[in-house]
Amino acid sequence: MGGSILIADDHPLFRQALRLAVGRVVPDAAILEAGSLAAAATMAASAPQLKLILLDLKMPGATGYSSIELLRDECPDVPILVISSAGPAAAQEATEAGAAGYLDKGSDLGAIEAAIARALDHAAPRPPMGDAQPLERVREAVASFTPTQLKVLLAVLDGQLNKQIAHRLGISEATVKVHMTAIMRKLDVRTRTQAALVVRSLGIDLRD
Repeated sequence: MGGSILIADDHPLFRQALRLAVGRVVPDAAILEAGSLAAAATMAASAPQLKLILLDLKMPGATGYSSIELLRDECPDVPILVISSAGPAAAQEATEAGAAGYLDKGSDLGAIEAAIARALDHAAPRPPMGDAQPLERVREAVASFTPTQLKVLLAVLDGQLNKQIAHRLGISEATVKVHMTAIMRKLDVRTRTQAALVVRSLGIDLRD
C-alpha cells in the first residue's frame, strides 16, 4: 500500500499504541505524528500520499468537531478515523461531520486495528454522483439528511450566511459548518454553492 498515515493526538503514549496498530495493519506505511491541531493541519497539507488520519478530538487548538472540518479542508479525499474519549454521543456527530469512523480510546488493540482497516477501505473511490440516475442518487442523499441538516440546506438555498443560519436555528456557527460539511459529503460535492446547484438543478423540493 505504501503512502503515509498521520496520527494526531497530544498523548505520546497513546500515539505509540496507535503506531503499533498502524504498523500491524499497513507495515509499509510511513507514520507521521502531530501533537496539536495546527501541526496536524500542516502535516496533512504536505504529507506525501496521505492515506489516513487518526484523530483525537480533544487536542490543543481543537474545538468540538472543528478539527474534522479543518483536516477535510486540507485533504478532502483522505479518510479520518476519530479515536477519542469524547463519549458515546460523539460517534454520530463525528460521522456527520465527515469522519470515516469513530472509536473510543478505551478500545483494545485488536478493535483499533480493525477500525483502521475499515477506514482505509472507506478511502476506495466512489462513483461520481452524475454518472447515472443523478436524480435518484440525490434523492437518496437528501433522504439521509438529519432534520437539522435539512434546515441548514434550506437556509443555504435561501442565500443565508453561516452567521444568519446559526441565529435562525439557535446553534453556533461552528455547528453550522459541521452540518454543512456532512451535507456536502452526502451530496458528493466540495462547496456549499455546488450543493445548492445540485438540488436546484434537479428540481428537488426539500420542503416536501
